[in-house]
Amino acid sequence: MIEKIKKSTEPERAVIAGLAADSMKIYDRSTEESLDELEALLETAGGVCVGRVLQNRKKPEPRSFIGAGKVKELKELAKANDCTLAVFDNELSPSQMRALTEDLDLRVIDRSSLILDIFAGRASTREGRLQVELAQYNYLLPRLTGMWKHLTSQTGAGGATPIGTRGPGETQLESDRRHIHRKLDKLRDELKEVIKTRDTQRRLREKNNIPVVALVGYTNAGKSTLLNTLTGAGIQAENRLFDTLDTTTRRLLVNEVQEILISDTVGFIRKLPHHLVEAFKATLEELKYADLILHVIDASSPEWEEQVRVVDNMITTLGAGDSPRLEAFNKCDIPTESIRHHGENVVEISAKTGQGIDELLRKIEKNLSSNKKKVTLHLPYDKAGLLETLHREAVVTKTNYLDDFIEVEATVNQSLYGKVKEYID
Repeated sequence: MIEKIKKSTEPERAVIAGLAADSMKIYDRSTEESLDELEALLETAGGVCVGRVLQNRKKPEPRSFIGAGKVKELKELAKANDCTLAVFDNELSPSQMRALTEDLDLRVIDRSSLILDIFAGRASTREGRLQVELAQYNYLLPRLTGMWKHLTSQTGAGGATPIGTRGPGETQLESDRRHIHRKLDKLRDELKEVIKTRDTQRRLREKNNIPVVALVGYTNAGKSTLLNTLTGAGIQAENRLFDTLDTTTRRLLVNEVQEILISDTVGFIRKLPHHLVEAFKATLEELKYADLILHVIDASSPEWEEQVRVVDNMITTLGAGDSPRLEAFNKCDIPTESIRHHGENVVEISAKTGQGIDELLRKIEKNLSSNKKKVTLHLPYDKAGLLETLHREAVVTKTNYLDDFIEVEATVNQSLYGKVKEYID
C-alpha cells in the first residue's frame, strides 16, 4: 500500500512546490491559490508547511520536473527548516519522483498521493474503504520500480544462490506486480457486490416514488452543515477539506405531504486524482439518478467561480450534465465584496445560521413538482423494451396489454419524458 503520512503528536514538517509551465494545460498549472489549497490539504493530512517554491518555465524538466536551480533552492529550504517531506502540487511521473527523492534527500509525494492519504484516513464505510484502496493500488502499480531497491532475483532457497538454481528467477518487482493485480481483481469483485446492493436500494426508492436530492459542491463548501441544518443528521462538520467521504442519506419533509431523500456526497477539488474519480464512480454516478442536484457554493471564497467550474465539469463527466440543478450560495452571512446572486434556480443561504433555508425548501419543492409528469403511453409491441426502462426509472401504476399496443400509466422525470413523449396518448 501507499505509505501514509505519519500521524504523530508533532505535525510533519514539509516544503511544498509547484510548476506553471507554458506547455501545460491552464488548469494543470500551479498558482499561489492552488499552493494555498495544497497547504490546507497538507494540514488536513497532519502536516505543516514551512516553505514553498513556485516556478514558471516553458516546459517541465524531464528528469526532475522543476529546474536544477529550484531543486537546490527547495533542498536548502527543507534543510534549514528540518523538513522530512516535500509535496508537489502537480502530478509527478514515477521517474521524476525517484529523481527528486535522490536530489532532495527527502520523501517526495505529489498532490494525488496526498489526497489519497487523506481519503484513506477518512473513509469509514466498507464501500468507502474499498474505493480508496482500489485507487491506492492503481496509483501504486506504475510506481513500483522506484519504490523497491531490493530487486535481486528470488530463488527457492533464498540468500546466496545455490548451485543448480542460478537463473533470472522472479524479481521482487514482478512478484509485487502480480500480487497487486490479484488484489485489484478482488477489490473490483467486492465493489461489484456493493454496487448491486446500491442498485437494489435505488429501485426500491423509485418504486416508492421518493424523490432524491443530491448535494454536490467543492470540498468545504458546507454540504454537511447544510444537511445537518435541514435534517438534524448530526454529521460531524468541521472547517477542513474532505471532512465527508462516505455518502450520508437522510429523509426530509419539504412540506406537509412531500418527503424526499437528501444525500451528501464527497466534495470535489481541482486536480482530483483520476484513479480516485474512477474508484468512486459507482458512488458518484448516483448523481445521474437524482431528481435534483443541489450545488452548494461557498459564496465567501474569492475562488468560487473556479470552484463552480470544477464541480460543473465533474457533474458533466459523470453523465449528469442534463439533470435539473439548483444552486445554493452558502456562507452568505460572511461579509464579502461579491455581488448578490439571483435567479430562478439560485438561492442565497447560510447553513450555519439558517438564513434562506425556507426559500431553499420552497425552490426544492417547486423543482421536484415541475420535474415529474404523469403520462399515459401507447407503446407499440416492437418498443416493448421501453417497458423495462419505465419499471426501472419511473413509477408505473398501470399496464394493459391491448391488441395493438401496450397501455402504460406512469410518472416520469424530465429525462425519461424526452425518451417516451412520442408515445404519449
